[in-house]
Amino acid sequence: MRVRQPGSTAFAFLLCVTVAQPALGQYEGAGHDHGAGQVGRVTFPISCRPAVQPAFTRAVALLHSFAYEAADAQFRGVATADSNCAIAWWGVAMSLLHPVWPPPVPADLDSGRRAVVRATELAGKGTRTTPRERDYIAAIAAYFAPPQASMPHAERMLAYEAAMERLWRDYPGDDEAATFYALVLTANASQTDTTYARQRRANAILLPLFRRHPDHPGLAHYIIHTNDSPALAANALPAARRYARIAPAVPHALHMPTHIFVRLGLWDDAIRSNVASAASARRQEPTRHADSIWLARVHPLDYLTYAYLQEGRDSAAVRVRAEVSVASQVFPQPNDHQELANIPIRVALERGRWREAAALPLGPPGTERRAEALTRFARALGDARSGDTAAARAELRSLEEIERAFVGPLPRISGPSMTILRLGAAAWLDALTGDTIRATQEADSAERLEEASEGTPAPPVPPAGELRGELLLYLHQPRAAEDAFERTLRREPNRARTLFGAAQAAELANDPAVARTRYAQFLAVMAHGDGARPEVEIAKRYLAKP
Repeated sequence: MRVRQPGSTAFAFLLCVTVAQPALGQYEGAGHDHGAGQVGRVTFPISCRPAVQPAFTRAVALLHSFAYEAADAQFRGVATADSNCAIAWWGVAMSLLHPVWPPPVPADLDSGRRAVVRATELAGKGTRTTPRERDYIAAIAAYFAPPQASMPHAERMLAYEAAMERLWRDYPGDDEAATFYALVLTANASQTDTTYARQRRANAILLPLFRRHPDHPGLAHYIIHTNDSPALAANALPAARRYARIAPAVPHALHMPTHIFVRLGLWDDAIRSNVASAASARRQEPTRHADSIWLARVHPLDYLTYAYLQEGRDSAAVRVRAEVSVASQVFPQPNDHQELANIPIRVALERGRWREAAALPLGPPGTERRAEALTRFARALGDARSGDTAAARAELRSLEEIERAFVGPLPRISGPSMTILRLGAAAWLDALTGDTIRATQEADSAERLEEASEGTPAPPVPPAGELRGELLLYLHQPRAAEDAFERTLRREPNRARTLFGAAQAAELANDPAVARTRYAQFLAVMAHGDGARPEVEIAKRYLAKP
């Protein structure tokens, strides 16, 4: 095994980039003004001209916060300022691979391949490129370069993971290698592995490093992603509390703590985080078409809508829906309408507005199929629960077709999630048409499948266990319903509809102590709400009884 420590004269330009405007700041991407703000402290020594080191290090910090467009622009600026800087082209390629997001589109794959070719050519010309830098370039080439470029995304990600593991082992003193390796471990984790093997390996790297480097943006960020599941979320609360202070210039850094706040039912924290993130994104949003919206803004608005609805702040959620309703395109991913679809779906389903759900519009032609599936699910559920069984059956047929054809780009958003959606809606349709045995079997299967899988990292739309609980209440099985709601609350604490369902089920099961506790918790969550939901009055009347 080769062991090389960064510390020789070739790495003399060791810097920590923090608040100051870097050299070459003019290379920041237009409309993404991260140049004058804090992006965290990163150490990544390079052998290029000393003048470009600050800009390069800042670009790595932006990369760690998924400010990919800004990082790409800055890495290209470094390459312009030092035409022999091979590692700058590594940075360009890294900016085109988004490990925990959907895979690169063909144009980005081609750009990444060309960046790797350029980096490799410069590194092989006898320039001052170090062995460590060549190994970084070889690692990203494991994803982008032929023959890997013809492989499926998942296989290329595993090849990249293996290359990063070698880099991490060969340079045990290089915390950046460890950090990037931990990220790809998390990205490649299976959502059906409830042992969390890869996440635990990532935590074993990230958590000790974060204690040593509390201002490193990648460590805080990747700890959040690694622990974005009900079973692990508490591990990331310290990182979530700190990340927004580490890199406040980056909208995504202001948003990411929400992933943990939502997992733990901390709605006030989630609201503050996403209000700040969405406002920051709007200030930095590039000017495109009037009907387009930046993903960095719509993503926190989705989570903000969810948090508002958990507190019964329905008017605020409706205002967010109106804000995004004028957008028909999301950039830089014009066909990915999932975030846009989520918001009106949430506003309808969280308030039990079934006819509103049934009337939700599908996205424009070319809409990514995940978004269509979510809308079809909401429409099927809305149709069934408002009594239009024929329409519900038609929506289910469309959802089944998507489920059969769907090949998800990441384990988190592929087959099992589609099946959970279909079963959850089908159960209600079957119950309303009299096939109660099949309905309970479908609802039970959906819940078990959900418990065996972490689904997506986004907030639920809605949990299968909650849907099963509501179905069992409809079928006059309050004790079984109470169990379904309580199981869901262990995964989704402080979720409003689940709390109310648990209280109702306990009341009907003649369990007054639990009913009073759950109704009180529901009203506490609703303390800042508009007060318009009928569930609030039901809870108040019950608690007013002697």
